[in-house]
Amino acid sequence: MGGLKKKKLWGSVSLVLALSLALAGCSGDNEKATTKDGKEVLNISAFIGTPNQAPAKDNRIYKKIQDELGVNLEMEFLVGDLQQKLGVMIAGGDFPDLITADTKLVSAGAVIPLEDLIEEHAPNLKKHFGKDWNRMKDSSDGHIYWLPNYGVYTGEFISNYYSGPAFWIQKSILKDAGYPTPKTLDDFTKLIRDYAAKNPTIDGQPTIGFTTLASDWRTFPLLNPPEHLTGHPNDGGVVVDDNGVATVFADKDISKRYYKELNKMYNDGLLDKEAFVQNYDQYLAKISSGRVLGMFDQHWNFQAGEDPLVAQGKIGQTYVGFPLVYDTSIKDHYLDRPVINLNNGFGISKDAEDPVALIKFLDKLMDEKYQKLLSWGEEGVDYQVNEEGRFYRTPEQRKEQDDPAWRLVNKAEGFYAAAPKLEGTFEDGNAIGAINQPEEFYDNLKPEDKELLDAYGFKTWSDFFSPAPENPVYYPAWQVDLKEGSDAAVANKQMTDTSLKFLPKAIMSKPDEFDNIWNEYVDAYKKINVKSYEDRINEQLKWRIENWSVK
Repeated sequence: MGGLKKKKLWGSVSLVLALSLALAGCSGDNEKATTKDGKEVLNISAFIGTPNQAPAKDNRIYKKIQDELGVNLEMEFLVGDLQQKLGVMIAGGDFPDLITADTKLVSAGAVIPLEDLIEEHAPNLKKHFGKDWNRMKDSSDGHIYWLPNYGVYTGEFISNYYSGPAFWIQKSILKDAGYPTPKTLDDFTKLIRDYAAKNPTIDGQPTIGFTTLASDWRTFPLLNPPEHLTGHPNDGGVVVDDNGVATVFADKDISKRYYKELNKMYNDGLLDKEAFVQNYDQYLAKISSGRVLGMFDQHWNFQAGEDPLVAQGKIGQTYVGFPLVYDTSIKDHYLDRPVINLNNGFGISKDAEDPVALIKFLDKLMDEKYQKLLSWGEEGVDYQVNEEGRFYRTPEQRKEQDDPAWRLVNKAEGFYAAAPKLEGTFEDGNAIGAINQPEEFYDNLKPEDKELLDAYGFKTWSDFFSPAPENPVYYPAWQVDLKEGSDAAVANKQMTDTSLKFLPKAIMSKPDEFDNIWNEYVDAYKKINVKSYEDRINEQLKWRIENWSVK
């Protein structure tokens, strides 16, 4: 691969983050870095739009990638507000080589079409995305701008670990109550009330019964629960009926019911009084303190707060997710089948001097050799292979995986999260990633977790949820590109801003003031062009049905 001009580092957090750390510091100011066989290292700048702790400069996996593939990723991870950061980047007109997805980057002309590059230079990527090729095309111009990072499966789909939306409750509460199965929101809040009454402090700090988050783009912990409580899957800001028609629910009675319950919890002293002003880092810190009894969230969003508890052996203060509904006549629909993560993953910017080199690098990483390295690690170091060819880890290797400090030196988590990746099973039948290897998953559970699952008669965390039905062809609606600057995008921002203005006010009001504030909220919603938002969603759902359905 030819040399690329060094670009500015751009704040980033997932995918590039790993590359950057592992491969950083390989070149000095006055001499070119080289691989172990003497070839010049290719420097690739990258921006990743999520925050993450930077890997160690001597990260073993990134160093191996550099030595074998001759690539050094230079990255700065996101600090602060993503949209503000992107706005500054667009205004300056200067972009790194690789950039994690955001639809405003397409509108700004910041990224280039990828379909021809993939067709000509990336056979692994073309094979990987083949069945989703049409889905990846921008509906406005037919180009592919992003390499989605999740949702494309090969081989067998295995669901042991659950990372999606749920109402999460500490394991210690379940054990204390005799391992009940909360079905409704009322069941859940009663468990929290009873436990908090018996445990007003945890580890010397005041107990927080329930918290939530509405910071930056992470507003879904506050805004999404009503759709799930009414038996709908995660379609973002809308619920979709059986005819495929989407409707906004934020100002409807199905939402009022949920926020009125939060109002009750607030007035009873169970709801986190800082919930609506805390940022993401503060939210994670609160969870890692072990004193938050419950919340609604997606597990991938708060796992970084749970990791320190695992590392400290505080398994009882980690969480189990339940698919709550308003009443037992409603069937839960939290668990869904994988969908390609559109408008996510990597793109190549207009400033990249050698897009061919970039796509070839990403293509090489899709080889099973490197996918095993990124997901399992190095054979004999991070995992073993038994006589039947099955991958497994020793107790010592599993313990290492639980240590966040060890992972910063020995895993490429930031890069792996943001990059296109294989999911499902390898050609040899092993699961892609230890967490998906059924026998390894159960063997790797902490004794407390085995005890809990055994009490419920389950083997995996997904067993708490109803099986996932087949996804409608249009699913999920939250992936619809609203188009930067459109009436729909403007309405979406106004809806979010209005919710973030009125919901905290309603939730923190006195009980007899809630209805009046809710009515103010509904009136404010009426002043927004919600129809333009719904029309854009429904137009795109219809387009998907017509263009994505198997002919």
